[in-house]
Amino acid sequence: QVHLVESGGGLVQAGGSLRLSCVASKTIFSLNAMGWYRQAPGKQRELVATITNGGLSTNYADSVKGRFTISRDGAKNTVYLQMDSLNPEDTAVYYCNRYFSDTVYPDYWGQGTQVTVSS
Repeated sequence: QVHLVESGGGLVQAGGSLRLSCVASKTIFSLNAMGWYRQAPGKQRELVATITNGGLSTNYADSVKGRFTISRDGAKNTVYLQMDSLNPEDTAVYYCNRYFSDTVYPDYWGQGTQVTVSS
């Protein structure tokens, strides 16, 4: 069963921080690299950060490198995204999902969590 529940979004001032959480079904979480994606109004969904199955390797989009940190907890089937030094360009709906490749995105998505950064 495919199941993804994102949470932790909200309204924050520029320079602030948020921590997003995503609880995934074991079917998705186990044995899969995971990623955080985001979609801003009027824009295509983009990949923000990825983490390997074992959590030993992470990658970030250039726009968030040095500000965002992805992590995962295998005991909780949960993926996190710590977001620091937020700016208005980070405003988007954030989603987590399996990571296949930089250009191949999954078909099924959760509801996402809204992040709004005010200037």
